Amino acid sequence: MSFAMPDFMPALPEMFLLGMTCFILLLDLFLSERNRVVTYLLAQSTLLGALLLTVSLYEEGRALTFSDTFVSDPMGSVLKAFIYLATFFVFLYAKDYLRARNMFKGEFYILGLLGVLGMNVLVSAHSLLTIYLGLELLSLSMYAMVALQRDSLQASEAAMKYFVLGAMASAMLLYGMSMLYGITGSLDLGQINGGTAALQDNGMLLSFALVFIVIGVAFKLGAVPFHMWLPDVYHGAPTAVTLYLSSAPKLAAFAMLMRLLVDGLAGLQEQWEGMLILLTVLSLAAGNLIAIAQTNLKRMLAYSAISHVGFLLLGVLSGTQAGYAAAMFYAIVYVLMGLGGFGMIVLMSRAGFEADRIEDFKGLNERSPWFALMMLILMFSMAGVPPFLGFWSKLAVIQAAVGADLVWLAAVAVVFSVIGAFYYLRVVKVMYFDQAEAGTPGVHAGLDLRVVLSANSLAVLGLGLFPGGLLALCVAALA
Repeated sequence: MSFAMPDFMPALPEMFLLGMTCFILLLDLFLSERNRVVTYLLAQSTLLGALLLTVSLYEEGRALTFSDTFVSDPMGSVLKAFIYLATFFVFLYAKDYLRARNMFKGEFYILGLLGVLGMNVLVSAHSLLTIYLGLELLSLSMYAMVALQRDSLQASEAAMKYFVLGAMASAMLLYGMSMLYGITGSLDLGQINGGTAALQDNGMLLSFALVFIVIGVAFKLGAVPFHMWLPDVYHGAPTAVTLYLSSAPKLAAFAMLMRLLVDGLAGLQEQWEGMLILLTVLSLAAGNLIAIAQTNLKRMLAYSAISHVGFLLLGVLSGTQAGYAAAMFYAIVYVLMGLGGFGMIVLMSRAGFEADRIEDFKGLNERSPWFALMMLILMFSMAGVPPFLGFWSKLAVIQAAVGADLVWLAAVAVVFSVIGAFYYLRVVKVMYFDQAEAGTPGVHAGLDLRVVLSANSLAVLGLGLFPGGLLALCVAALA
């Protein structure tokens, strides 16, 4: 019996991330509250180091290692780079918020880094087992982060709900995977993809496996009708944690969708396409219509996220390279916009006060014209108003759907996008045309938060004026 040493180089960023997370975990035990900033700085340095390693190891083509359970390819490298950047901004946005609430602990950063490791494993998964391991590492980190504010009944309730529903979704996904393994006799996504076409005698069993897998993926994405956890968790969790949940994990969920359905089950596209169409229509309709009735900004953005999932699925179900690239472009753009949207809530909040109601933004133009303008850019972009970045991401997936002869579905997306513009414009109207309540304080935040949030919003405008570079990067990653 011989043992072949695996090639460790493709997984070097993940090994660096794991090593640094363990080091920070041990060091944090010996740090006093006054020196806790060391944990924050080390966590940020870890993300930048992992980013540098990922960029330096970038190669065109695919490299498989660890008995073909781990893949390094351009799509994975690009998604990982944006995961590091998104998490870096989340940690920066959250710093003052956590300090004001006595939550500036090492746990937030260590759990955040473990979640990033889970996302990386998910992004580079080439086996059902690796997908499940990455998903569970990410999910367990997020359950714990939602429950970080232990004295808050709302946060505890959200964590419990998230854990119970998340466990159910994981069980369904695992059941679907086990059925798929039983039918094909393999955990390898490449072998499963090659074997499904020759197993038509087990068509009924394959269909059942596919249904359970799609349900599991839909839950993680927050697609309707498996979205029920998302508004409650976004609302109940501390805003710094909501910021984390709404950003980088969306990229990992997109990667899981691509690895499972495109890399592993492309032979069953006719079957999963029908299910994705149903999820797309329901997500676009429910997300946009229910968001109109929300008065809480975090819940509104949660339903908005559900509608954005509908657009993301629209790109994937077109079944073409252009569609996959458009969906990847959409996921990255959404993360950029979501960071800014929840970052504005963090900016407006202060000790003992959460600026998470739409009416908390009344008269923002009088208190801070600059940040009212930044919020306007983000809301217009989410609504899909040209020339902001959100417009180009919507246009890309709609073009991909039309190219795949899904014209009626593209028309449905356009109609619900127009309806959805109402609730984004309502926030703009409140900022510019309503009077602030007497005694409402101005915007008080650190210089770093102000600078980075401004850069985030201006990037949405700048990339909207010149969207070609980011879109070309996504096309090249999936070529």
